[in-house]
Amino acid sequence: MPKSSLLLFFTVFALVVNAAAVATPITQQFKEAPQFYNSPDCPVIVDEDEAASILCSDQAVHVAMTLDTAYFRGSMAAILSVLQHSSCPQNIAFHFVPSATANASFLRATISSSFPFLNFQVYPFDDSSVSRLISTSIRSALDCPLNYARSYLANLLPLCVHRVVYLDALVLVDDIAKLFATPLGDDSVLAAPEYCNANFTSYFTLTFWSNPSLSLTFANRKACYFNTGVMVIDLDRWREGDYTTKIEEWMELQKRMRIYELGSLPPFLLVFAGNIVPVDHRWNQHGLGEIILAGICILVRLVFYIGVEKGSLGRGLMLIGHALWMLCGHLMISCKRHLHWIHDGGKI
Repeated sequence: MPKSSLLLFFTVFALVVNAAAVATPITQQFKEAPQFYNSPDCPVIVDEDEAASILCSDQAVHVAMTLDTAYFRGSMAAILSVLQHSSCPQNIAFHFVPSATANASFLRATISSSFPFLNFQVYPFDDSSVSRLISTSIRSALDCPLNYARSYLANLLPLCVHRVVYLDALVLVDDIAKLFATPLGDDSVLAAPEYCNANFTSYFTLTFWSNPSLSLTFANRKACYFNTGVMVIDLDRWREGDYTTKIEEWMELQKRMRIYELGSLPPFLLVFAGNIVPVDHRWNQHGLGEIILAGICILVRLVFYIGVEKGSLGRGLMLIGHALWMLCGHLMISCKRHLHWIHDGGKI
């Protein structure tokens, strides 16, 4: 291994280890972000209680995210990027969903101190009901109840919110209003990045496909894998169709017979695959890797896509990408506008 590559690798490795070690959920420090203003052509949302008005307004862009203390830095970077790249940042309403066992007051205070002008509400997610439905998967991280909160957004968010963009943490976005405005047609419930070249059968077990009844689930659908980390959801249609119950029914079946190995994704596929509106793939950087470092799962977001890592240089570039990402979230350094590509896809 060339000495220069070795030096590069261990220098950045030390940076990442140090940052991961000191950035515990309680000790993380974030600078205050600047205030972002609407462009002149943005609709004006005014009421006696302006914050409450925006959180229920049909003219607002509603964004829902879960808040996990393990990925809180990524959530903060995502908020900053959403605001920075929006043409109407003052018209964005954030709906945050942490676990009911999390320190919601700390999360709320941290967000408020870094984004004093942010329109947001926090909705603690009581995961007791979904916990009994979760089956063990191929990775323990997928069994976290908060991963399933996206299935309960229609119940958690107020009825005045009719449409929402759901984003996983650790994302960078273009103008979120473009995604929010995705046409859903006459009856589609959600839109998401869809990948019909993926091996769809691999998302379910042989038990599922060999069952005469279950194997007909997708008989009349052109079912494709889609990423549930970037979704536009019509909450009214979701509520009318009682899709939370439909997802729970598949999870109950999974408890009785093993029909899939992954976490919260397969129930979504079983209910919606083949019936969604596909969105442009630029909203989802599909297939980037991740590094497991000292027990910490670090999702890698690169400034540019380097493909599969090759040798020490590839590993060094991956670590550099993560170090830059950490700076973006931890120090609130402005993310460049060309980093609009969004979300690291995968089979989660």
